[in-house]
Amino acid sequence: MNIPIYQADAFTSELFRGNPAAVCPLDKWLPDATLQAIAAENNLSETAFFVPKGKDFHLRWFTPAIEVDLCGHATLATAHVLFQHLGYRDPSINFHTRSGLLSVSCQEGHYIMDFPTDMLEPALAPKVLAEALQVTPHEVFAGREDFLVVLGSETEVEALSPDFRLLRQVKGRGVIVTAPSDSVDFVSRCFFPNAGIDEDPVTGSAHTTLTPYWAERLGKQELLARQISRRGGEVRCTMLGERVALAGKAVTYMEGVIRV
Repeated sequence: MNIPIYQADAFTSELFRGNPAAVCPLDKWLPDATLQAIAAENNLSETAFFVPKGKDFHLRWFTPAIEVDLCGHATLATAHVLFQHLGYRDPSINFHTRSGLLSVSCQEGHYIMDFPTDMLEPALAPKVLAEALQVTPHEVFAGREDFLVVLGSETEVEALSPDFRLLRQVKGRGVIVTAPSDSVDFVSRCFFPNAGIDEDPVTGSAHTTLTPYWAERLGKQELLARQISRRGGEVRCTMLGERVALAGKAVTYMEGVIRV
């Protein structure tokens, strides 16, 4: 069986930056074990698979280790493949996912994703969390899947060198660390060792958690965010109540065929 595969760098307009994702169009679903094996073989933070569902698409995301409920950069990469390589012509694309209906439109070179907003609750930081990050958080919140850790400056976030062995003891998907920035509204780094990704380069789903926090703190609905991983990338965020719009660019790195 030959399966088309595309690889795109998401949340960037430059190759070798942003977050790389693999995208595999399918006519019908393969066994879950095969999908997971392909994602493990790709060894990227996410591989997206989609199947037509009427005029819409059913979309799933796999890390090298697990299937996840929500992934921003691989959704953006999938929309990029459909718009740029597979001839999709409607103004927006509807994806049916484990997180409900998600839509993506293309406007002025940006892909705009409509995602559900995360709900945050103040939380006590598990002792192992501060020990793993080797910092004292200013604030800690519990979101849908992740802890949100707030630090005082971009410099502190940039200097983090987590102990991933300890970080794996923190329950949930992972940890988002954020701080204000002088050049953009806020910066972040994202650590998901329990999902098989020590540090994710640019994490769309994390910005469903980050946007409500910073929208309230800064008193603004439109925000520019930068994830300051080694590759780095930018996300334009708009707070829309129970939804958040996340916008970014993408560039194709590779087209190929998987033989299974």
